[in-house]
Amino acid sequence: MAHAYEGFYARFDAPDKKTGALMNGADDLVGDRYAISFKVEDGRSVAWVANKFGAERGFFSAQDSRRIQLAQGRGQQVVALLSFVAYSDEPDPGVYWGEMAVFCFDPVDSAAMEAFIARVADKLMDGVRPDIDLSSKAVDNIFAGDDWVPKKTVPLPDRKKRGFAIIKDHRTASERAIEQGRKGNKGCYAVSWVFIIVVVAALVFGGLKVFGVL
Repeated sequence: MAHAYEGFYARFDAPDKKTGALMNGADDLVGDRYAISFKVEDGRSVAWVANKFGAERGFFSAQDSRRIQLAQGRGQQVVALLSFVAYSDEPDPGVYWGEMAVFCFDPVDSAAMEAFIARVADKLMDGVRPDIDLSSKAVDNIFAGDDWVPKKTVPLPDRKKRGFAIIKDHRTASERAIEQGRKGNKGCYAVSWVFIIVVVAALVFGGLKVFGVL
């Protein structure tokens, strides 16, 4: 049985530097799911993404917006996961941007696909970007077992490029603990704050020693 599926990484751009800078915080974590909505701008539909708290963070290109719109028009479900966030000096005055892993699939396949997407999200959290542009044969692997993830990966943009920096491309230990706290695991949440306090205290202590206060 053939399963209708399409997967790809799509660039999004923050509408301004203020909005983009907010993605440095814990409200936007690698592997998070983002909602997609459409706005009509200059006579065309543009797909925008919003985080799990409902805050809009950026928009897709005209080409990827159309790709997503066509998938929805076919009755497919569309899921977007944050892959990374970056900053570039160009175009002036600078732009925050990143990529989303986008999955399009038929609702009838949602059980297997949701499990697959969760596995990809785990990989993204670890800083690994599986290649989700799959052949029909590779798609069959999603339904053949409950642990399959593509071995082929997609590299990040070149970090050595001048005027370019990757802000986040994985989940840190503190981000994971904060997320567990949000899910109700208060122990992990408490540990995350202890960790942060210890780090800050160490920095302050080190600074005082440097300046001869201690």
